[in-house]
Amino acid sequence: MTAKVSVTLTVNGETHQGAVEPRLSLVDFLRQDLELTGSHIGCEMGACGACLVLVDDRPVHACLMFAVQAEGSTVETVEGLTERGALADLQAAFRDRNALQCGFCTPGMLASAYAILARGGVPSRDQIRDALSGNYCRCTGYEAIVDAIEATARTRAAAHAQALRPQARLPDEARP
Repeated sequence: MTAKVSVTLTVNGETHQGAVEPRLSLVDFLRQDLELTGSHIGCEMGACGACLVLVDDRPVHACLMFAVQAEGSTVETVEGLTERGALADLQAAFRDRNALQCGFCTPGMLASAYAILARGGVPSRDQIRDALSGNYCRCTGYEAIVDAIEATARTRAAAHAQALRPQARLPDEARP
């Protein structure tokens, strides 16, 4: 029997400590030990992206990473991104464009989309496709997914530009 190894990592803003088998994958740790089941187990070889999470702000196939490799890291799952409202507009865009069907790939797609949108600006459709290259969708095809991500990027960029515009000032006598 293999001795368990201590691991400490921050998941969705909370520090977690545990003793794990050295060969336990990060996705299994998240699902079994922490009961965070948003990241799915698909191919178990890093091809489908259903298990995708953010580790230190980078998309990672959690089926290919051992939990012990995440020692000291910050991990964000789709549950954490959802809880803090980081995905609301993106989820709405997916829904509005029918960019999901069975939903199995959706958490990984959202994590990949979040990562590219976090860079700021409006990525090209080719950049979006490249960011999604580690995600496999068996149902929808990718055009609606790319459309949803592009629309979210454009909306966020417009809101950011609006926030940077100088506000019109009221004359002193018009102020309350």
